[in-house]
Amino acid sequence: MRANVGVRIIVHTPAHIDEPSRDGEIIQVRGPDGAPPYMIRWSDTGHEGLYFPGPDSVIHHQGSVHSG
Repeated sequence: MRANVGVRIIVHTPAHIDEPSRDGEIIQVRGPDGAPPYMIRWSDTGHEGLYFPGPDSVIHHQGSVHSG
């Protein structure tokens, strides 16, 4: 998974069907060459936190979507 500051990350929660997907903006890339972990500002709470994306995460680049 590779990303840049300003792109959107979407986390799907298939194990919890009663919970909606979550999304946020990547505000800092901590790994080399766009790799995780990422500092995320979550859209639902405004909370900022360090995030290590799993297989349920998708990077939404302008005009395309890339799975992690």
